[in-house]
Amino acid sequence: MLSAQRPRADGSGPRPIKRGAKVAEALAQEIVHEIVSRKLPPGTLLSSEAQMLEDYGVGRGSLREALRILEVHGLITMKPGRNGGPMVIEVGTRDYGRMSTLFFHLGGMTFGQLIEARLVLEPMMARLAAERRGQELVGQVADPETTAVEDDTAYYDATTDFHRGVASMSGNPVLNLVSVSLEDVFRDQVTGLLSPNDERRHVLEVHAAIASAIAEGEAEAAERLMREHMQEYADWVRQRHPQLVDQVINWR
Repeated sequence: MLSAQRPRADGSGPRPIKRGAKVAEALAQEIVHEIVSRKLPPGTLLSSEAQMLEDYGVGRGSLREALRILEVHGLITMKPGRNGGPMVIEVGTRDYGRMSTLFFHLGGMTFGQLIEARLVLEPMMARLAAERRGQELVGQVADPETTAVEDDTAYYDATTDFHRGVASMSGNPVLNLVSVSLEDVFRDQVTGLLSPNDERRHVLEVHAAIASAIAEGEAEAAERLMREHMQEYADWVRQRHPQLVDQVINWR
């Protein structure tokens, strides 16, 4: 198991924590800064409590509160046992999406608004992917003729992989994070909302057409096809599940 020992890779020590009413928050930010600046991979054990108290010059209560903040945000986990302690864990789009749902819920934001956001973002991602000529997407798209569309799991995986693939090929990690996290929020909170079997092959055919446009570098076509595709889905949700449109997103 790796361990985050002092000093840092650049030879510097921890930055002093500013005193004030939010010492724990400032400390949590500094710990994150260290994780990022030292490129600590998931599985790395951070320093012991005693070492952190000495390094940062804070009280035990502030340190434990800071670690709790990071744990709640899904950035670390507390490994139990004799050789345990705060450990860096992998952060993904679901973690970002889960954190976002708090603000969505407090703001009274609805699933209809979330769908509208995806309707704006995903065509843009398709255009960016086409401008970068994402050739590899073609080989990843499910074959409309051979995919077992009647199998909910197979169909779900195929559609999810496609949209994630487009986002990853956009070349913009910020847009990728936001776009995929919105999809995560929707799929995690709205279970079983899949297209009917008689429409699924059409969906996969559209995916294949978008992938082809991206591979050929046809940015306008890729953007248009993705917009039409997302609009079809938005219309389907509003027609088949009208009660969902105005439902406020839950904090998860």
